[in-house]
Amino acid sequence: MSGCPFSGGCQCGAMRFRVGRLGRASICHCRMCQKAFGSFFGPLVTAHDLVWTRGELRYFASSNKVRRGFCADCGTPLVYDYGEPLEVAIGAFDDPEVAAPVIQVNPADKLSFFDALCGLPLRAPEETSEAEAFKASIVSYQHPDRDTDTWPPERRP
Repeated sequence: MSGCPFSGGCQCGAMRFRVGRLGRASICHCRMCQKAFGSFFGPLVTAHDLVWTRGELRYFASSNKVRRGFCADCGTPLVYDYGEPLEVAIGAFDDPEVAAPVIQVNPADKLSFFDALCGLPLRAPEETSEAEAFKASIVSYQHPDRDTDTWPPERRP
């Protein structure tokens, strides 16, 4: 993967980072990644030349070999640390499209329904307009997908 640097951060903006070069992107099916991400798998990419530009990671040792870094303010999972280079959560990048997974790892823990997920039906057209209206009414307090000069932003009630 090319392009330099890649930027990202946590949901609230307390943590920001830049990566000079991306390595292999994967999705990990292990139970620890499922729990750490609160999801069906953990999407990770190897991050070379990773620099934290805002904030300080908190860590949880999920095993005797691995610790997981996250934002202490909002809880966003950010890194999988088993030594250098770290692996960074793909969804934490400002543009997650830069790290399309190329491999699945730890298939023994893959959830039985995972392979069928893309075959699930889409929301019915008559339900879509209601959902879009609801979505349009939301005022997001999430940090934008770009670097900002200050954090936290001023919030309106």
